Amino acid sequence: MSTRENDEPRQEAAPKSAEWLLRLYVAGQTQKSVAAFANLKRICETHLKGKYEIEVVDLLENPTLAKGDQIVAVPTLVRRLPPPVKKIIGDLAQVDRVLVGLDLRPAQTIREE
Repeated sequence: MSTRENDEPRQEAAPKSAEWLLRLYVAGQTQKSVAAFANLKRICETHLKGKYEIEVVDLLENPTLAKGDQIVAVPTLVRRLPPPVKKIIGDLAQVDRVLVGLDLRPAQTIREE
């Protein structure tokens, strides 16, 4: 997970007119970072197929990029589009909670484990 030389985030699954712009902040290729990317990719392919763009920002390579989205922990997912901006911290393994956090599912459908 690296960024381009010009400090722009690397993009994955980037259709020309993405309705959803998701930025995943990671710190290197840790187990949690890799799991977060895999979980996000799976969720997007299931629920947003063809409508999303994922930008991966590795803060080990570009730590100054954390300032813009006020990142305090990694991995962190930031939903940039559609508004409003939303943040989810963690490896994104709890799919129901991620769907609620992204406003893809209403909150009342979450069941306590």
